[in-house]
Amino acid sequence: LMLRSGAKPGNYVAATGLFGKTASGLKILLGGLSAKPHVKKQLVDAVLMPHARVKEGLALAKTGAVTASIDSSDGLAWSLHEISRASHVGFLIDKLPITKEAEELSKTHKLDPTELCLYGGEEYELVITVKPGLWRKVSRKVPLIRIGRVTEDKTLALKAGRRAVRIEARGWEHFKTSPPKS
Repeated sequence: LMLRSGAKPGNYVAATGLFGKTASGLKILLGGLSAKPHVKKQLVDAVLMPHARVKEGLALAKTGAVTASIDSSDGLAWSLHEISRASHVGFLIDKLPITKEAEELSKTHKLDPTELCLYGGEEYELVITVKPGLWRKVSRKVPLIRIGRVTEDKTLALKAGRRAVRIEARGWEHFKTSPPKS
């Protein structure tokens, strides 16, 4: 059982994959944005054929290295805030885990890649915190992307150059979002 409440200052923050595909795919499907055929396929497939990280989650649970975990279906930023609240810690994210396809769509249509990466949802990646001394062990079992560190203060920030930008508590909340008006 991997809870949201076990993150400790100094732990690494990692994800099982990159972000921004689904938010970008929705921009194509709902907003009519254009993209090169291979990019469009990758982004639209992320929306139409999501892949939950069940095997990875089971493998991670067996390592004993994971201190906190959540799936990112509500978005990366929201997932980080959920772990932060449950564990009473903060995060400094120093590597934005965005897909190259989302970056390409961002450049083509003047979108904010950080917005696509942090605040989109339905990615189904796992966001975890890992004991630093067990990083090699866990990353050999499951491919992970280290994106930051757990901090003692309870702020969540993205390192952008020489400054840190606050990560807002935004994302998809299934039970708090109003249905579309007809």
